[in-house]
Amino acid sequence: MNEADPNEPTPDPLALTLVRDHTVYSCVMGSRAFGLATEASDTDRRGVYLAPTPLFWRFEKPPTHVEGPRDEEFSWELERFCELALRANPNILEVLHSPLVEDLAPVGEELLSLRGAFLSRRAHVTFSRYAVSQRGKLLGDLRNHGAPRWKHAMHLLRLLLSCRDLLRTGRLVIDATPYRDRLLAVRRGELTWEEVDAWMTLLTEESETALKKTPLPESPNLPRIEDFLLRTRRTSATAQP
Repeated sequence: MNEADPNEPTPDPLALTLVRDHTVYSCVMGSRAFGLATEASDTDRRGVYLAPTPLFWRFEKPPTHVEGPRDEEFSWELERFCELALRANPNILEVLHSPLVEDLAPVGEELLSLRGAFLSRRAHVTFSRYAVSQRGKLLGDLRNHGAPRWKHAMHLLRLLLSCRDLLRTGRLVIDATPYRDRLLAVRRGELTWEEVDAWMTLLTEESETALKKTPLPESPNLPRIEDFLLRTRRTSATAQP
C-alpha cells in the first residue's frame, strides 16, 4: 500500500464536499471532447458546483474553485464560472459546450440553456489574445529547441478553428472531428512548421473577415445571467438543510 506523500497538500474537506454533494454540471473536456483522443489521451473532467448560500454568510467564504478529487478534475463555483464565461474566457465557454456531459442537475440544465447568452463578440478578443500568447510560446520552442511542441500546436489550431466558426455562425462547436486527420498529423509532427504557421495565419485572417459580419451580439446578455444567479442563490438560501 502506497504511503501518502507528506509534501502533498491535505485536501480541504469542505472543498471536496462541495464537489461531491453540490455539483450541478460536470463534463469531459480535452481531446476526448474535441474528437481528437488517442489511446494515450487522459480523461479531463470539468465541473460547476453551487455552494449553499448560507456558506457566504460566514467570514470565510467557500472556495471559488476546487482541484480534484480525481486526477485531471477541476471545478468552479457557479458565480465564478459565470463571471469568467461573461468575460468570454475560452476554456470556460468550451466547458459549456462539451458533448460529453456526465452529471447534470436542474440548475446545471438551466446553465446550459443559457449558453447562447454568454456568447458575444468579446470571444474574438479573448480567443485571439490567447492564440497570440500560445503562438508566441510555440515560436519560443522553435527558437530554443528546434521544434515546437506539436501537441500544443494542434490544440491551438483547433481553438482557431472554433473561433472562426463561432464568428461565422454564432454557435460554438468544439468537436473538431471534421479536421481530425490533419490535426493529428500536426500532433505527430508530420507537417512542417511553415505549413502549420501558414494554417494559423489563414485561420486568423478568416476570423477577422468573419468578425465583420458575425451574428454575435456586441456583449453577452448580463441581465439573463444575473437573474439566473440571483434566483439560484435565493432558492439555495431557503432550501431545507
